[in-house]
Amino acid sequence: MPKFVELWVYLSATPLFGLTATLVVYVLAHAAYGRAGQAPWANPVLWSVVTLACTLLATGVPYPTYFAGAQFIHFLLGPAVVALAWPLWLRRHELRQRWGRLLIAALAGGSVAAGSALLLGWLLGLPQDVIRSLAPKSVTAPVAMGIAEQIGGIPALAAVFAVITGLVGALCAKYLFAALRIPTDTQGWAARGFALGTASHGLGAARAMQVNADAGAYAGLALGLQVVLASLLIPLAFKLF
Repeated sequence: MPKFVELWVYLSATPLFGLTATLVVYVLAHAAYGRAGQAPWANPVLWSVVTLACTLLATGVPYPTYFAGAQFIHFLLGPAVVALAWPLWLRRHELRQRWGRLLIAALAGGSVAAGSALLLGWLLGLPQDVIRSLAPKSVTAPVAMGIAEQIGGIPALAAVFAVITGLVGALCAKYLFAALRIPTDTQGWAARGFALGTASHGLGAARAMQVNADAGAYAGLALGLQVVLASLLIPLAFKLF
């Protein structure tokens, strides 16, 4: 026991703590996810976030100390997003045939995602900076932070809204699609994936890839389209209106 305490004290004061804790917690959460039959409620990202947050609070480890190690995993988010292009390359012939419909769907989905968030915030009487932070909630967190900063929102709050949106989509999409009776054939999986990537960005795309290859490919496409469209159109819309 004394050796364990010494090891804990050493790790908690070095960048190794964030890296080790993140890897260990995610591996355990992913194993539990597999045992649960990949049920949406057992999403490993959700339970990793909850477990790590509780651990930091219980041990009193400051977040900057944790992130000093976790930043090495954070860096890998970039290559991971780029890797989503490979499934799209394999389906390039389909995308050439559907690019017009996909672009219209991306515009419609992104507009509804941002507009509904703004309307809900306004109806609830939220402060203007909070409402503006809600606008990019369906865009991946780093991009959402940049958009929020441009339109007068709070970047850190925009990141929180984006993560929550992604988790809600990953948890609820299966049941929502079933209720809407969206089929599970090739066309249906493409529609499911595109919708999930549009509404729930990277976390939704990760969930889609775990379930079906076609769903994952179209979710990655939707994620990329929302990043480009939201970065251009949300700041422009706020300047005009």
